[in-house]
Amino acid sequence: MPDTPFRMPAEWEPHAATWLAWPHRRSDWPGRFSPIPWVYTEIVRAVSRHEPVNLVVPGPKTQARAAKLLATVGVDLGRVRFFVLPTDRGWVRDSGPIFVVDDAGNRVALDWHFNAWAKYPDWTRDDKLPAFAAAQLGLPTRQPTHRGWRVVLEGGSIDVNGRGLMLTTEECLLSKQQERNPPFDRSDYEAVFAAELGVRKVLWLNRGIAGDDTHGHVDDLARFVTPTTVVTVVEENEADDNYAPLRENLDRLRGFTDADGGKLEVVELPMPALRVYDGMRIPASYANFYIANGVVIVPTFNDPADRRALGVLSELFSGREVVGISCVDLVWGLGTLHCMTQQEPAGSGAS
Repeated sequence: MPDTPFRMPAEWEPHAATWLAWPHRRSDWPGRFSPIPWVYTEIVRAVSRHEPVNLVVPGPKTQARAAKLLATVGVDLGRVRFFVLPTDRGWVRDSGPIFVVDDAGNRVALDWHFNAWAKYPDWTRDDKLPAFAAAQLGLPTRQPTHRGWRVVLEGGSIDVNGRGLMLTTEECLLSKQQERNPPFDRSDYEAVFAAELGVRKVLWLNRGIAGDDTHGHVDDLARFVTPTTVVTVVEENEADDNYAPLRENLDRLRGFTDADGGKLEVVELPMPALRVYDGMRIPASYANFYIANGVVIVPTFNDPADRRALGVLSELFSGREVVGISCVDLVWGLGTLHCMTQQEPAGSGAS
């Protein structure tokens, strides 16, 4: 049983808002930054038609520029709330708070430690975002600790069904490479997830997709779309580096059961063709979609598989719009739509 009355809701449960951070770090998209703000305008436009957007900007000048661009593409600025906070980067899925709720609708913002994926030295500004967001919303916050260690956790490394079941990867959390929490083993993580997120069972996949700068985030790999249904990316080209590990993960998923012992339905998503920038593989994946109120935004790559991926997700989310967002430029930053968004679940507290 979970060790807390709080739980992390599934992404498809009602949201109070979506959190984003306006792009400002040019080096995240070397030589290709100029179109990135326009991609963000499309994301805000798609999401804000269905729920408010809380947009973090590094200063008033950036706020003014962002507001002008958003208005240019027809965004209702009454649906966008700006928050001024200097940040290192804009990947809010990983640096932002993870919100939990109890049965009465009370919400808490969890302030996990963020250390830039145990890879980059500049993270101290991003690490302040959860406490800042909680203060702006008037919500209590908690810094998860385990065995005296403040826990490092990125939102892209986990996915939940809202009913006690979680997906993650061994590559991200248990590998010695980009090691987030050196004292922890599998049982430590499972204890943390039970205590903080209401998780009763963790489904451990093996490796993430090739080229993933985070070293194995699950949100490029496999996602819950209902309490008992998981979509997972599968590579059809046997010569591709993704072929064997993605097949292994598919096999694991087919053998897993949910927190109550029931069988999971596993649905396959295609992978786009290989993309390379300056000799480096880019982690393009259709699994990096984001579920908002009334809409699912899906990364597309001007690839023949775009149509297939949108078709699969349209069938799974028949009650929501499924909107493709071109991420041909965005993905050069080594992340797309899910990486840059963080849902704020609805609850009884202020928003």
